Amino acid sequence: MGQIFSKSSNSIARASIVGSAALTVFAIYYIFLGMPRSSYWNQTNLIKLQPVQFSHKHHVGDDGIDCRYCHTSVESGSSAGMPPTKTCMNCHSQLFNTASYLAPIRDSWKSGIPIHWTRIYDLPDYVYFNHSIHIAKGVGCATCHGRVDQMPLITEVSSLQMEWCIQCHRAPEKYLRPRSQVFNMAYTPPANQMQLGLELKKKYNVLGSDVLTSCSTCHR
Repeated sequence: MGQIFSKSSNSIARASIVGSAALTVFAIYYIFLGMPRSSYWNQTNLIKLQPVQFSHKHHVGDDGIDCRYCHTSVESGSSAGMPPTKTCMNCHSQLFNTASYLAPIRDSWKSGIPIHWTRIYDLPDYVYFNHSIHIAKGVGCATCHGRVDQMPLITEVSSLQMEWCIQCHRAPEKYLRPRSQVFNMAYTPPANQMQLGLELKKKYNVLGSDVLTSCSTCHR
């Protein structure tokens, strides 16, 4: 009686088993490690529609408006703060005051109802974060938010995942800059960044990595 399967079937079977096992391992890796790090999952570089398509590139990059003019509590509070309609109208009561795309601003000003902006950065409720302490320790806006001054429509550039925060908390000297440069979007770290960072870490009394990576620091 002749063979039903050829001798090569054994090799094919082995290859199929190995391939299936490898595919399973890859799938598990992607689902638990790869997917949570993907830009799709984290919604990084995703443009979200706003009531008014505010251009940071125009206001910050072209007009040179300082971050603190609109985000007034960034140096003193846990939240950077969103500007009230009055801040917009300081300029737009005179500039482009009949432009159709600014109608929501004028309507908000007349009605007294604040504009409901779509949130870009949104940490989970179980994460404690304070803008003011990062500013005081010499962490620049662009370090976390990217070159906002070059964004016509702002997008999230950081994953906000715990590992992203931890890599800075383990070695903050890699990212610290003089306080005078915190709001400078075009700031470039110098060649001696590590030396400067260690000096600023001591000068600004930045806590050690053992404290900065403690669970209770961010989860209170």
